[in-house]
Amino acid sequence: MSKTSSPAQQRLAAPPSLPDGMELVLRVIPMPADSNANGDIFGGWIMAQVDVAGAVLPARIARGRIATVAVNQFVFKQPVSVGDLLSFYARVLRVGNTSVTVHVEVYAERNPAAPQVVKVTDANLTYVAIDHDGRPRPIPQS
Repeated sequence: MSKTSSPAQQRLAAPPSLPDGMELVLRVIPMPADSNANGDIFGGWIMAQVDVAGAVLPARIARGRIATVAVNQFVFKQPVSVGDLLSFYARVLRVGNTSVTVHVEVYAERNPAAPQVVKVTDANLTYVAIDHDGRPRPIPQS
């Protein structure tokens, strides 16, 4: 096995200009059932995936149950198509007493014949650590 990779493999290894400190938290391929009448993927479907991806790091930090309490920012930059491979990257922006705010960026790998990676969405979300009764609880100290 060669230690060098082809230019195509290097091009797809990571999205262009991926910010430092981002962690891959989810990958998914949207299917025809996720598309609207124009053939684009529903924005609500993308939002749901961002919510799932955004919860990964806060769940680790909170060491237990969390709930989404705010979508502070959500920007659709490019349409998403059936068959795009979506990669969701996240980084923690802030850890409070009971909440964690994260930034999520979504990149689409498309056109396998001439691979291209484009940023399609970014968002900031806040999650709160909750107890078994759904009330906010303190985030454990490291």
